[in-house]
Amino acid sequence: MQDLRFIDLFAGLGGFHQALASRGAECVFASELNVNLADLYEKNFGVRPEGDIKKVDLNSIADHDVLCAGFPCQPFSKAGDQKGLECPQWGNLFDYVVEILRLKRPRFFIIENVPNLIRHKGGTTWSLICDRLKELGYDISFERLSPHMFGIPQKRERAFIVGDLDGLGGFKWPKPDQLPDVCITSVLDSQPNDALALSENHLLYLRTWQEFIDAFPKDVELPSFPIWAMEFGATYPLYGDTPHKRGYSGLNRYKGAFGQELKGLTPEQVKAALPPYAHTSLGEFPDWKIDFIQKNRQFYKEHKDLIDPWMGKIKGFAPSFQKLEWNCKGSERDIWKHIVQFRASGIRVKKRDTAPSLIAMTTSQVPIIAWEKRYMTPRECSRLQSMGKLPNLPDTKGGAYKAFGNAVNVDVVTAIFDALVGRDDEMETEPLLDAAE
Repeated sequence: MQDLRFIDLFAGLGGFHQALASRGAECVFASELNVNLADLYEKNFGVRPEGDIKKVDLNSIADHDVLCAGFPCQPFSKAGDQKGLECPQWGNLFDYVVEILRLKRPRFFIIENVPNLIRHKGGTTWSLICDRLKELGYDISFERLSPHMFGIPQKRERAFIVGDLDGLGGFKWPKPDQLPDVCITSVLDSQPNDALALSENHLLYLRTWQEFIDAFPKDVELPSFPIWAMEFGATYPLYGDTPHKRGYSGLNRYKGAFGQELKGLTPEQVKAALPPYAHTSLGEFPDWKIDFIQKNRQFYKEHKDLIDPWMGKIKGFAPSFQKLEWNCKGSERDIWKHIVQFRASGIRVKKRDTAPSLIAMTTSQVPIIAWEKRYMTPRECSRLQSMGKLPNLPDTKGGAYKAFGNAVNVDVVTAIFDALVGRDDEMETEPLLDAAE
């Protein structure tokens, strides 16, 4: 593998570079649009990435054996706009990957993206991508892999595609027969000085929800479904026309969030009295939402005497902090012993075995180490992406969190590369540039 040459497209923090260089391969070209990340890439690896790939003379790219690309995922991510290949800013970048493969004919490629790429537009986007790669003569395979499958404490599934011009005979995806035990403490520092502490408001949110948990006897199981506190006491109709379609009228006999009476209110007042998620412009509520709401209303009816004394404490919170996802069934019922994440969908509490996915779209969802009342540091996040040995990180916390949220996991890519390129002994000693000639 030491004589192999590779290119690193849309390089970011250089996850592909770290993986392949660790196996002795040489980077002969990189591209990265973000100037700060390009500067960092050069500082860490001694290679200056080109900027906008759209402005590069693709014929000038050096011959190589392996093309690596983690093209921007926002067009396909459920957190993005999902415009896919039609996205005016990012969607056509895959065309440049295809064109480089056509011009330079590297024997191998490894491509990474979000798993939603496979399901985007009912699978039609995925079929188009696979067809275009096959038309170039590549035998291809794809799989969804997550770092936690390789002993890294992060659940972050990603879609990978590999290709080989000489066929994928003997290739097997590196998937363990048994998942290893993992714990997030393996990547954490103890009380790091540069950690961002939780604000008083965020501490209040968690203390208030802990009071909710403490109100229930141990023999009462906490809900496994998302807890939407605004449904406690609510009776507004779930079937037929939504409140929006009704023009927020004809609801006098119902109750809104936290049981607020709707009788005598104007349509605007009715709208304000309903939970934000009830304002959908759809004609009917989707089945999944009806299911969540009904479960919350039933839970309230069964435990009204325990919930009512607590409910007033949460009414003034912003809507996203009036929701709780308790993903710690069977564990100690103590928020401060677990991992927390503040999400638009609510406060998520999960066991400390793995961190939730690092997310590039926002820095507000950085995992929280509740027992130390702080956010994970950039250096700790680097370890979740198997980048703990990276000499230099982005200058700002926000820039670092975003970059790690976009990054590919080094250990996962290394395992894929080993499985793809290490299938026979000849690949260990002979360069493969014949495929590019």
